[in-house]
Amino acid sequence: MNLAAKIDHTLLKPDCAEKEVKKLCAEAKEHGFAAVCIPPYFVRKCRLWLTDTPVKVATVVGFPMGYAHTPAKVEEARRAIDEGAHEIDMVINIIALKAGDMNYLKNELTSAATIVQLRGGKLKVILETGLLTENEIITACKLCKEMSVDFVKTSTGYVQPGATVDVVKLLRANLPKTIKIKASGGIRTKELALQLIEAGADRLGCSASVSIIA
Repeated sequence: MNLAAKIDHTLLKPDCAEKEVKKLCAEAKEHGFAAVCIPPYFVRKCRLWLTDTPVKVATVVGFPMGYAHTPAKVEEARRAIDEGAHEIDMVINIIALKAGDMNYLKNELTSAATIVQLRGGKLKVILETGLLTENEIITACKLCKEMSVDFVKTSTGYVQPGATVDVVKLLRANLPKTIKIKASGGIRTKELALQLIEAGADRLGCSASVSIIA
C-alpha cells in the first residue's frame, strides 16, 4: 500500500508563515502525498507551487468551530474553489446538529455541496466526533448520505479525542462506499495510520506526515 498517497499533508496553525506552507508543498511533491491542507489565505500560492503535480490543494471552511451561517460558508467555499482549491474541508454546524435542526443542516450541506461539486471540487464534511454522541454521529452520517457529500471527516484536530479506530468503524458502518472517510486529529504514528486505514479510512489528515512515512 502507498501510505503517502492516502495522506493530506496538513498545516492549519493560525500563525503559520508562508515559508512553512511552501515547505509543506515541497514535502508533498517529494513524498507523493494526496493533498496539502492549508488555510484559505494560501490557496492561490499553493496552487501555483503545485502546478503540474498530482498533489491536490485542500482548504477549510467554517473552521474550526463550524457555527458560521450557511451563506458565509458557501461564500468561503466558492471563493476557495475559484482561487484553485480542489477539495473543501467544511465543519458541520455542530450546534444545529445537537439541536436536531435537520432542515438547517440539509440546507447547509446541499448549498455547500452544490457550490463545490458544480465547480469540480470535492466536499469533505467535518463532524468533530469528539463532541458528538454515537447517535449524533449516526444522524450526521444519514444526512451526509442524503446530501451526497464526497467525504466525511472525523475531526478538526482542535478537539480531543481526534481520530480513533472505533469512530472510523462507526462511520464506515453508517456510510455507503460512495462516501469516503477522512480520519484526522492526533495521527502521529505509522501504526495508528495503518489501523485507521484498516478500519475504513480512505484519507488521513496529518501534520506529522513525513515522520509517519519515514
